[in-house]
Amino acid sequence: MEKLKQLFRRYRQIIVYVFFGGVTTLVNMAVLEIFARLGCPTWLANAIAWVAAVLTAYFTNRRWVFGSRSSGAAARREFVSFIAARLGTFALDEAIMVLGVDVLGPALFSPVPQLWRQAVKLAANILVMILNYVFSKLFIFRQREK
Repeated sequence: MEKLKQLFRRYRQIIVYVFFGGVTTLVNMAVLEIFARLGCPTWLANAIAWVAAVLTAYFTNRRWVFGSRSSGAAARREFVSFIAARLGTFALDEAIMVLGVDVLGPALFSPVPQLWRQAVKLAANILVMILNYVFSKLFIFRQREK
């Protein structure tokens, strides 16, 4: 049991990031599906889902993953950096979704488009989550020397 506790302490940040990444992914996929079923085009449903997911990710990452205590101007810079990094991975996410769902989907998986849409979204989210962790760790929530 002590060995397990040591492993958790050693990899806490990654474990908590993956947990909240899963929560964020569920928010992203649920909002995408809701707006897709309401008839929104893929790019728009994905953009709305991205906003919901990024807000979820910012608050969970700031508090529970990276333990940021910044305030005032430093917190605003942190938020702007977070959004800027997420815009980069959003472009990748949009490209994967439009290509996977709108271009490949009808040709390959027209009988179950919702299942295909969610499979493409999950694959995109895994890639985006990895890139977002790197950006957050190295640039956004990095511990600054005092």
